[in-house]
Amino acid sequence: MKRLAVVGAIAFVMPGCASSGATASQVAVSEQGPRVASTGIVPGVVDGEVAHTLVAAGIKVVDVRTPAEFESGHVPGAANIPYDEMARRYGELGPPSTAVLIYCKTGRRSDLATTTLREKGFTQIYDLQSYDNWLLADATPAVR
Repeated sequence: MKRLAVVGAIAFVMPGCASSGATASQVAVSEQGPRVASTGIVPGVVDGEVAHTLVAAGIKVVDVRTPAEFESGHVPGAANIPYDEMARRYGELGPPSTAVLIYCKTGRRSDLATTTLREKGFTQIYDLQSYDNWLLADATPAVR
């Protein structure tokens, strides 16, 4: 009976966590690789500090800005798939079980790309929104 109460409490609390954005202290239910899953970060909008944690854990990073914006600076290891090419190129990210960190300049294009990935079956999507959020939390310079 106690086990049922605990499971019910977890089911009640978890939906609220997922909808409010992620922080480093939240618990994740993930089938992604153990390094990303072990961060305990739930998918959703994340800040720069959390994005750094995810990158250190080996998450797939996708810059959905234009190639020119990408060349002006980007998160180390990021792939450049402009948001308007995501529906055609999403296969480059791996299977839908792949955890992905997405960003653009302001969050508008990353939101559009997130919608496209969800339509393709991706569920482990972390949205940094703005590249500036990465820079604000970064102790090392961006790749240029």
